[in-house]
Amino acid sequence: MSFQFPPLCLGCVEIPFPVIQAALSGYSDAPMRTIARRFGAMFTLCEVMLDQFVIAVSKRKSRLYFAEFDEHPVGAQLMGNEPEQFVRASERLISEGFDLIDLNFACPVKKVLGRGRGGSLLKNPQMALKIVKTVRQNMPHTIPLTIKLRKGFDDSQESREKFFEILDGSVELGVCGVTVHGRTVQQRYDGISDWEFISEVKQRLCEQGRSEIAVIGSGDLFTPEICVQRLKQSGVNGLALARGTIGNPWLFRDVAALLQGLPKPEPPTLREQRQILAEHFRLAVELYGEHRAATTMRAFGVKYSLLHPETEKIRQAFAQVKTATDWNRVLDMYDSRDS
Repeated sequence: MSFQFPPLCLGCVEIPFPVIQAALSGYSDAPMRTIARRFGAMFTLCEVMLDQFVIAVSKRKSRLYFAEFDEHPVGAQLMGNEPEQFVRASERLISEGFDLIDLNFACPVKKVLGRGRGGSLLKNPQMALKIVKTVRQNMPHTIPLTIKLRKGFDDSQESREKFFEILDGSVELGVCGVTVHGRTVQQRYDGISDWEFISEVKQRLCEQGRSEIAVIGSGDLFTPEICVQRLKQSGVNGLALARGTIGNPWLFRDVAALLQGLPKPEPPTLREQRQILAEHFRLAVELYGEHRAATTMRAFGVKYSLLHPETEKIRQAFAQVKTATDWNRVLDMYDSRDS
């Protein structure tokens, strides 16, 4: 496929379609990533993982799992607050076969912040940069290292200065890419993602002669038209699709079509939706077993229901799913009509 934009290059990892599946806690597991790839995503990130979890598990658990032959390149996103723990976790993930390590300095969840992890590190450039330095020095040079940031902890000038201290320092220490979400940590998901700020980040790196550092924009990417507009206007190297892909893997297909100069595909019919819902559930059963798959997939079903003309009816049905039989009963509603 030939796209209107150059490939997204993250060190030695080259991604022809510059739109990736972002790491999503509780969502971007192997089944979701597999479905995303079938609709065009060429690079995916697994759920954000706590460094202590990665170190402690004795065997490959579900969050460490990926389809070995079909899911390369695949990245792992780590979160924590101790440099040495990050190193041990990174070594484990690399030994499991992950192609890239991404450090999360962005998570806005309250319990994460309270433990000095995720977005709280935007208030502590010294520790953030110590983590970057320690991980980069102890990783093989062939494994790309990237970071995930928000535009700051808050909207203060001090927070802005700390953001750029972390960005500039990380680039000097050897990261090859940065994903920037255009909200502050305090905003969480309120308000509008600041794409002018994201564009400023890319412009700053270019002015510093570091145009090879990939900038990936994130935030409010819910329609293919908006995705293409942001890619064109911001100057970023790629996009990280997050909440917009939960229950809507067709977003990758639609963005890919527009970036190839093709018309936007027709929305999926109910029958097509049913087929993907059935496949997504099958993959979840393979990974988790039927009981856990049913509970895990409830949240996905609720999101998929947004594409159905009878959203509320389908949403309520998915919210009550406890078994595979329950899941298939909801899918039967899709076969009652096709539109």
